[in-house]
Amino acid sequence: MTSKFLSNKKRLFDQWAPSYDWLFPSVIYQAIHKRLLEYVDLPRKANILDMGCGTGKLLERLLNEFPDVSGTGLDLSPEMLRIARQSDRHRPRLIYIQGQAESLPFGEGEFDAVFSTISFLHYLEPEQVLREVARVLSAGGRFYLVDITTKKQTAPQVLPMSDGRMRFYSPQQREVFGSSAGLLCVTHQYLLGPVLLTIFAKPSEI
Repeated sequence: MTSKFLSNKKRLFDQWAPSYDWLFPSVIYQAIHKRLLEYVDLPRKANILDMGCGTGKLLERLLNEFPDVSGTGLDLSPEMLRIARQSDRHRPRLIYIQGQAESLPFGEGEFDAVFSTISFLHYLEPEQVLREVARVLSAGGRFYLVDITTKKQTAPQVLPMSDGRMRFYSPQQREVFGSSAGLLCVTHQYLLGPVLLTIFAKPSEI
């Protein structure tokens, strides 16, 4: 199931990639990114990761706001990454890598901040994703999780799709996922309608 699910997702986003930045959702993402930036706090030379980076627009905006940071974009779709690399070919501080959020191809404590914007809903194993985020975060680092939320408290709201399913989680469910991975919930902030930002922090070493 997982292999077929990932294959379907990859094929779907590969097909979307050439026109992705011109589709209506990209307008919504611009508004979400703008609101998100109001809550982002990064060290001056932070190393950051964007999971499900798509065509790299969030990383571009983060570098515009924080010009001294370095960024890595991770995505399942090679076509999305191809467009991101082409768009950011003059930005040496940005690199793009194909991979899965459930098995991040990075070392422990490698990033000062991790971002996930409207991609968490696609993951079949959210607890595993949070464990991987906690692993690659440095002590004191933050995870910025932005996605559509739900009022259902004890189970995700599942939206059937032709390529699989999308899952929306309540603030309480997000906190449980984070706590099980050793991350502390700092705050919840609504950015646009049902789109909720949850900020997690990895405890500093004692």
